[in-house]
Amino acid sequence: MSHRAHLPQLDGGLFLTDAGLETDLIFNKGMELPEFAAFDLLKDEQGTQVLRDYYVPYLETAREKGAGFVLESPTWRANPDWAQKIGHDVAELDALNRRAIELLEGLRSEYEGSVGPIVISGCVGPQDDGYNPGKVLDADAAQDYHSTQVTTFDRTEADMVTAITMTYVSEAIGVARAAAGVGIPSAISFTVETDGRLPSGQPLGEAIEEVDAATRAAPAYYMINCAHPTHFETVLDGPGAWRDRVHGLRANASTMSHAELDEAEELDDGDPADLAERYAALKDGLPELNVLGGCCGTDHRHVAAIAERWG
Repeated sequence: MSHRAHLPQLDGGLFLTDAGLETDLIFNKGMELPEFAAFDLLKDEQGTQVLRDYYVPYLETAREKGAGFVLESPTWRANPDWAQKIGHDVAELDALNRRAIELLEGLRSEYEGSVGPIVISGCVGPQDDGYNPGKVLDADAAQDYHSTQVTTFDRTEADMVTAITMTYVSEAIGVARAAAGVGIPSAISFTVETDGRLPSGQPLGEAIEEVDAATRAAPAYYMINCAHPTHFETVLDGPGAWRDRVHGLRANASTMSHAELDEAEELDDGDPADLAERYAALKDGLPELNVLGGCCGTDHRHVAAIAERWG
């Protein structure tokens, strides 16, 4: 069932999503992902089955908790520059993005009726590094660049696109404009450093307000990802309509900074129960928060604990 005309998570109610796909596959499943690119697994049936198996525990948790679910595609790296680095041309990239959505369609067909609503989201990642980009695109260049992947998703059964780990505003504006240009809903997820600011140095609230102003509030909602709640909980005090625009959270298990995570040789999976408590403590600061998952270091244990604690 298509939800492109109206995203059900905007109506409230608990929606779960998955967790730290790449870190889970690498550290817990022993998979090799070139350039941290999970979408590369879609090139053969064995890899596709690994991805399918990854999503199942999350869907089972949603079924147990009576929650909706946002199926996020494994395509965070599936844009032109990263694809070229691992040897995929434009045609192969298009096919792999389509295959990712087809995988999620199959899962939705299997679980629809027992989990719901189920929303399929095409995941868009940053053009450059997700922590410290060496190249900064202006909004027009970002729109042109990300239109490749967004246009592919628009021609599939994806209900929306979600830009994950955005580090600066102009790239987020570009993605939002690319999605609006083809008529597919978008969500923008910013990452923040330990001081609650984007890697660009901009305050989170200011970044959300700037994207809204530049796009006529084109994103359906915003998210925060790849940061521990302790990194941003202090910026949620005080006034700010921007807080009502934040519906989603995919936090890291670890309290480490991005620089520390980059240097880490072992996975820091934190404490699922503690992370769940910290999610629950954010309800006042983020009153519209209802799409819950995880990022680096998290897996289905963390999402299950979050769902249990959320109530």
